[in-house]
Amino acid sequence: MADTSNNKIMAILCYIGILWLVPLLTDYKNDPFVKFHINQGIILTIAGAVVWVASWILDYIPVVGGIISLVAGIALFVLMILGILNAVNMEEKPLPVIGTLFTVYK
Repeated sequence: MADTSNNKIMAILCYIGILWLVPLLTDYKNDPFVKFHINQGIILTIAGAVVWVASWILDYIPVVGGIISLVAGIALFVLMILGILNAVNMEEKPLPVIGTLFTVYK
């Protein structure tokens, strides 16, 4: 693949917040490797939104809510790093726990 380094960059962007929109809105969306990582990035973003809402609710529980929110935030960060490492290594591995739950973008 001649565009390997650009595909890798686009795949990495998929794990940084909503930057998965960049490859989604370009011609890279047609590349199977980038498409896989766009899907994983969308799933990670949805999981982040769920964790954010749950943390907001759990913050009303003293101490325990804060600990659960912190652990969930760290888990999301670890998933982001794992996704970036998969993209850097040109691998199509789903994210642990959430990566195989559903397919958003085919």
